[in-house]
Parts: sequence; structure tokens; C-alpha cells
Amino acid sequence: MELVSGKLQLEERYNALALWQLLPHATRFLLVIVIVVASPQVAIEYIAFAYASVALIVVFLGVAHLSEMRRGRFTLKGHSRQPIVDEAFQKKSRSITTVDFIRSAWPFGLAGIFYLVYYQSDIILLKYLKGADAAGVYNVAFTVMAAVYMLPNVIYQRFLLPKYHRWANHDRLKFLQVYRVGNGNMLLIGAMIAVVILFIVPFLIPLIFGTAYRSAIDLLAVLAFCTPVRFLSTSVGATLVTQEHMRRKIFYMGTVAIVNVALNSMLIPLFGAKGAAMSTLVSEITLLVLYLFAVRWHVFGPEAWRGWGVTFRNENG
Repeated sequence: MELVSGKLQLEERYNALALWQLLPHATRFLLVIVIVVASPQVAIEYIAFAYASVALIVVFLGVAHLSEMRRGRFTLKGHSRQPIVDEAFQKKSRSITTVDFIRSAWPFGLAGIFYLVYYQSDIILLKYLKGADAAGVYNVAFTVMAAVYMLPNVIYQRFLLPKYHRWANHDRLKFLQVYRVGNGNMLLIGAMIAVVILFIVPFLIPLIFGTAYRSAIDLLAVLAFCTPVRFLSTSVGATLVTQEHMRRKIFYMGTVAIVNVALNSMLIPLFGAKGAAMSTLVSEITLLVLYLFAVRWHVFGPEAWRGWGVTFRNENG
């Protein structure tokens, strides 16, 4: 799934990427419906078999994609429109060793681990420090925020990621321009969604999750303020994935992971689930501040903090 997704991103075939990512979820859903309708007494093994069948379908289709890529038969967007020549591609690919791959890939893997630590440690610590009920209530608020955070993740991790890598190396002016416009828009959209979370979502929580989870509304009153912070930090932090900056980014993420665990350990015994929400908010702000200074010092210089209200038209005069 991820290798083919990366290929489609590099080719900027976003419709195909959307369909590819929808395929396993939609197929699993349809198979489960068929199983439930066909047999009221559903054995869990049937569901597992359906999931395994979908996995095999994905592998079969994915191999077809990757076999073409292995021979160099794909076109990188923003580069030569001609497919890569087989002989030249094979010669270059043989010069890349497993050690080279690990050396380039490990920061991204470690970033994922740190993200899980500071993003989900709240639920784990709540479970052990305050019990399963507190963790369950917090998980409702966490689910709402996870759905909200999908928007900046899709924009920056799927749509803009390959473009950012290209612009960082070949078009610095465009790179800065998109960074500025993205920051301004992410901050504005995040603030607007925070208002929705504060004033509209509380009415939906009892309807969707039941009255037993009404106390999750108080947690969302804190977590809502994370929204503009997270949206902006996603925009700012996306620039640190490019060139040599990824190692700096994982250092900041690791620092915030430690801060988050420490805050949770102190605040959860005192304030329960609300303490976990407060630690999340402080962690998000800390990460944003670190990203802002990193981009100021290492990527764009003084221009990093200017012009967030510009548009493409203004930039181009």
C-alpha cells in the first residue's frame, strides 16, 4: 500500500492515489456486509478471512504497479516527461545498497514512533493511572480530534509532500511562497474548525457516542485549542522533511514526546482526563514553537515569519 502510494505521489496521480487508498477499506466493508447478510451468526474467522482476502488483492495489484517502477517505467512529475531509460535506471538502482536505504529512511521511521508517543501516550497513561473509564471518555475526544487532523495530513503528507521536495531543491521562491500561503490558510482554517468544535460538536457527542460520554465535551473544550496549533505546525513542519532537515525534525519530535510523557505523568494524577488534554495542548504549542524557530534558523531565514497573509497573486505581482 505505502510503496504504491509513494509511486503515485511522485507521479502526482492524485485521483489514482485516492482510489488506491480507498480500495482496501471499501472492499473490506463490502465483504463484511455480504458476510453479515448471508449469515446472521457470523463467526469471527469469516471476518478475518475477508480481511486476508483483501490483503491478497492489494498485494496482487500492488506488484503490477511496482514491477513497472522496478524497470524504471514511470514518469516523475516536474522532471523529464520521458519515461526513465531502462538501462540507465537499472545501473543507478544497483548502485544503491540496503545500507544507503536504511541511512536515508531511519529518520522517517523514528519520526513515526515519536509521533505515536506524544499523540497517544495520553490514552495509555490514563488507562493505568485513572482506569479504563477515563481512558474511554478521553478516547471519544481523541477520535474527534483525529478526524479533524486528517485535513492537514492529507494536504501536506499526500498532496504537497512530493512538490515540497522538488521545490526545496529546484524552486526556492515557489517553496517560500507556498509555505507562506499554507501557514496563513492553515491558521485560519484551524481557528474556524476550533470554533465548530467548541460550539457545535458538543451537541453531537451524546447523539453519536451516547450520554455516557458526555464528559468528553469538557475535554474537547481544551483540545479544540490544539486545532489551529496543529494545523499551523503541520504546515511549518512540512518544510523540515526536505533536504537535510529531517534529522532536526525528529530531534524536536523526540523532545516533545519526552515533554508529553512527563506532563501526563504529573497532570493525570491531579486532574484526570483533563490533565491529559492540558498536556496535549502544551505539547502541541511546544512543537510549534520549535518548528517556527527551526524554519527561521535553518530553512528560510527572516522570511519564515513574514507574509503569511499573502496570496499567489500578490506574490507574483
